[in-house]
Amino acid sequence: MQINCTKTKEMILGSTSKRDWPLLTIHGTPLETVSVYKLLGFFISADLRWETHIEYITSKAASQLYFLKQLKRAGLSSSHLLHFYTTVIRPVLAYASPLWHPTLTKSLPRADSGAVSKWVICACDSLVDFGAV
Repeated sequence: MQINCTKTKEMILGSTSKRDWPLLTIHGTPLETVSVYKLLGFFISADLRWETHIEYITSKAASQLYFLKQLKRAGLSSSHLLHFYTTVIRPVLAYASPLWHPTLTKSLPRADSGAVSKWVICACDSLVDFGAV
């Protein structure tokens, strides 16, 4: 197997200010050092915080909530709106959630018990700023 030097990145986890790390090279090509990297749709940061990933999924969900609102304005039924939410929006919010919020997987089945569907339908009726959700 050959390693593609242009696609290979280096990330040093934890505090890097206290150490002087040697420059990593492959076949004489230095590797790019990154502080955040997207791997399999999940953002990993060198400080092991989840802000970058959470900002990404909330902005993605907000844009999809806009489409949900447009579907509501087009006259789709509540069951269709709920189907759109559970098949398009909820997977974005739940993807890799056990990594950044381990207890969330225990509470997701309870959250889908009807309260979420009522919230989604009510949110479509009001002029909610979905970017703040």
